[in-house]
Amino acid sequence: MDEDWDKEFERWLEPFVEALGHRTRRRMCPAYLAGLIGPGDRKSVQPMAGRDSGVSYDQLHHFIGSGVWDAAPLEAALFVEADRMVGGDDAWLIIDDTALPKKGRHWVGVAPQYASSLGKTANCQSLVSVTLASREVPVMVGLRLFLPETWTDDPGRVTRARVPKDRQTAVTKPEIAIEEIDRVIASDARFGCVLADSGYGSSGPCRQSLSERGLLWAVGLSRRQNVYPADVALIFPVAKTGKRRKYHIPDRPPVSAEAMLAREKWQKVSWRRGTKGRLTCLFAACRVRVADGHKHRMLDNRMQCMPGNEVRLVGERPES
Repeated sequence: MDEDWDKEFERWLEPFVEALGHRTRRRMCPAYLAGLIGPGDRKSVQPMAGRDSGVSYDQLHHFIGSGVWDAAPLEAALFVEADRMVGGDDAWLIIDDTALPKKGRHWVGVAPQYASSLGKTANCQSLVSVTLASREVPVMVGLRLFLPETWTDDPGRVTRARVPKDRQTAVTKPEIAIEEIDRVIASDARFGCVLADSGYGSSGPCRQSLSERGLLWAVGLSRRQNVYPADVALIFPVAKTGKRRKYHIPDRPPVSAEAMLAREKWQKVSWRRGTKGRLTCLFAACRVRVADGHKHRMLDNRMQCMPGNEVRLVGERPES
């Protein structure tokens, strides 16, 4: 049974090992991965090397801690395998956060920040994950570390941690997500729609970037996000005094997404069976224009975002 597992493992790893090129790395990679998924509670380098008679601690430690190689061939092999397994027009590209709770302050990117896995703020590393999924089968194709300002504002700290020069500047999570999506598009991996939660969907530039790329998308949105009715008109208000206004303004003020949906008819929808029976909830939907356009100063001197692209706003109201 172990021999069959070893052969299957080697066959699965073959395209990735080939991408490493270097003979020693091609030997260390299977040993390291086998140590991670094989028996034994301790998954640090020393005990893993001790359980494998074919490699030494120094070799494995160098492969993980000091080895330098081009990641592009490995990423290309990953995209090919992911597309073969789950790619297609019915596949989803899912953007999400992954948090790794840590103690201390020397792990790269570690800081007190929201940890999605814990549901609270904690000392952790935060990463942007990109997953290609179809028919409930997920394949992660990207995982990029987010550096909070406590790191990017400290050049000495990022240099000591050997953060690459092109990663030392501040980049938001939505910006990272768009960069990763561009990487997936360039790989020719197939997907039909991008999904993301409100951590990304609440970013107007992120939504606009998805539309500019001609992608279908469905993202979470804060219930406080201002929206306009789909039929909002842009008008030139007539000023009683002074110069005529140079720019259009909406003929109606925006309201929150929650208030907009409150006017709609809510319907009970069941979409599939879960472990405790059918999944059922109340939903409502309407067409709106999100208030994420350029900002204008209104007559009462407040700043207001103009209507952006027209989208379908879908609300979910849990029965609890």
